[in-house]
Amino acid sequence: MSPVRTRFAPSPTGYLHIGGARTTLYNWLFARRHGGKFILRIEDTDEVRSTEESVSAILESIRWLGLDWDEGPAGLEREEGPHKPYFQMRRLEVYRKHLRELEENGLAYPCYCSKEDLEAMRRLAQLEKRPPRYDGRCRNLSERQKGDFEAQGRRPVLRFRMPQEGETVVEDLIRGRVRFENGLQQDFIIQKATGGPTYNFACVIDDHLMDITHVIRGDEHLSNTPSQVQLYEALGWRPPQFAHLSMILGPDGSKLSKRHGATSVLEYRQQGYLPEALRNYLALLGWSTPDSQQIFGPEELVSRFDLSGCQKSPAAFDPVKLAWMNGEYIRKTPLPELLRQAEPFLAAAGLAGLKGPSLERTVALEQEKYKLLSEIPALVEFFYKPVAFTPKALDKVLRAPGAKEILLSLAGELEGSPFTEKALEERIRAFCAERGLKTGQVFHPLRAACTGRTEGPTLFGMLEVMGRETVLSRIRAAAAILSAATET
Repeated sequence: MSPVRTRFAPSPTGYLHIGGARTTLYNWLFARRHGGKFILRIEDTDEVRSTEESVSAILESIRWLGLDWDEGPAGLEREEGPHKPYFQMRRLEVYRKHLRELEENGLAYPCYCSKEDLEAMRRLAQLEKRPPRYDGRCRNLSERQKGDFEAQGRRPVLRFRMPQEGETVVEDLIRGRVRFENGLQQDFIIQKATGGPTYNFACVIDDHLMDITHVIRGDEHLSNTPSQVQLYEALGWRPPQFAHLSMILGPDGSKLSKRHGATSVLEYRQQGYLPEALRNYLALLGWSTPDSQQIFGPEELVSRFDLSGCQKSPAAFDPVKLAWMNGEYIRKTPLPELLRQAEPFLAAAGLAGLKGPSLERTVALEQEKYKLLSEIPALVEFFYKPVAFTPKALDKVLRAPGAKEILLSLAGELEGSPFTEKALEERIRAFCAERGLKTGQVFHPLRAACTGRTEGPTLFGMLEVMGRETVLSRIRAAAAILSAATET
């Protein structure tokens, strides 16, 4: 058997979305599992909508996910691999050669139908309650008829001559044997009036010339497959093996879209997801192991991936499960790496370089609670910025009877106490016992005075990290605010 070669071939008309990211991942996993090659090819035949910005965003998204490719573009200009170029619009001479071959062998023909002609065909098909398709009226034009159309200034497209009888059988690695009646297919366009190739044509030429052995793609491409298989046969080539992945639906059962939340890979990065968490979650969108394993290490995901685990039915995208999984990965991430990943969010919040305890210590305090990297700044900023009291902290806790007096007395007790977590807990609990106070009467005002909040990291560990000077100054500042309010 030939070495496994898979490919992801995005159209650069926008950002890389969840569906495309999953397709990329599955092709990458399959190639890595079988010791093969993963190829990235840019299918930029949509001359109107393809942009360099989209190309850059797609490359950035795939790199961020950690899915390295063996051949393909290294950027907009540089390409690496024996089959370059990997941008279809740089391969036009390659396509023209095969277009001429098909036309010379009577397997393709020029079609001069206008948009109005095609629209009339569509309307007639609707009235007759049959699938709309090209009716083949230009299949057997005489040279004189072609000349007349040329004289009118009509620029033809080139159509592939599909067989009109029999069936095309696709042996799909996920869906099994799928049969298509040739009589229900249409002569599809392989060259546009502009001279550029169409998707259905160019991908066949490229997949063959790039030695692609497995085409793993979304099920929206299944309907294109009989046309492509017939094109392979017309050129005397053996088709690759096909595997069509299930559709991804939103939590409400409708097609995944923007209204279900972020759908672009880069948006998930901006929201604070870890690439390895998103990669793990994407793997489970339509694939599972016999034991329904949920969390995978990088090498484990490669070793366990197999197309036999892919389902035919649609997969449901669950943002709650994704957030849970991201939290699981954050908890497992070594602190130095977590800080590296969180640095853009900390910098955007203005926390980089501020006076105070080290970010390593403050971020570590609540690592068990984070679900998103973007949550970290709000949970640690009170260490570095002036205290901003929440209404609950001020009105319900600090203004409770006796809270001010308790805080001032406690400040005196802490003046000479060792400022370690264990020593602070022992001293403050003893303070409560000596005065006959419930721990909540002391712990809650103390937290509120030091942080402006009623919730946060473990109290005594937080006090140790904050340090004696800051803790005492904040306790006394809170008491002063309460005194001023009383006097007013």
